[in-house]
Amino acid sequence: MDLEAGAATIDCSAEGQLVACEDNVVREPFIGMEFESEDAAKGFYDDYAKRVGFIMRIDQCRRSEVDKRILSRRLSCNKQGYYVKMKNHYGPLRKTRTSTREGCKAMMLVKVNKSDKWVVTRFVKEHTHPLIASGCSSRNAMDKKDRRILELSAELEHQDKLCDLYREQLITFLENVEQQMELLSKKIEVAVNNVKEIEAEVQKPPNNQ
Repeated sequence: MDLEAGAATIDCSAEGQLVACEDNVVREPFIGMEFESEDAAKGFYDDYAKRVGFIMRIDQCRRSEVDKRILSRRLSCNKQGYYVKMKNHYGPLRKTRTSTREGCKAMMLVKVNKSDKWVVTRFVKEHTHPLIASGCSSRNAMDKKDRRILELSAELEHQDKLCDLYREQLITFLENVEQQMELLSKKIEVAVNNVKEIEAEVQKPPNNQ
């Protein structure tokens, strides 16, 4: 996938740096770069990562407090942060697994603006670890753990979208239930009033002729 095609809209007034990678030229992200969607931004940074020699991690996002839609997304290197060893108080001891995290700070932050464009607001280029030098567009040097990270990241994104869909369906269902409850309450109120009117008519003393 061509990097420039990965971004549907790019502000050409801003100068992006070019990185030589074998026979290809890779366009780096730059502050002010625009994309038509979050997925376009992810696709661009993922392709940039493949060519330069690291793996993209779909990182934290910020959501709207009103409708829960995503307002910003951080895309990081898979070696971002450090592995925190949790104390195992229950069950058998587990073999300590090797961590791929090395505290790398390389990342790209995109935010949606008032025009519904996704804009790069922060870009950190430097990595704290060596990049894959054996072919920028090849993944042959990536180990099984790195490939698994990619698979889990994609699955996490899929589950995130499913959660959004289920949340919308649940909200719609609850709204329908609330409307039905209000309608039922009004019907019960009318029925009670009718019963009261009937009881009042029955309890009236007969007229003496």
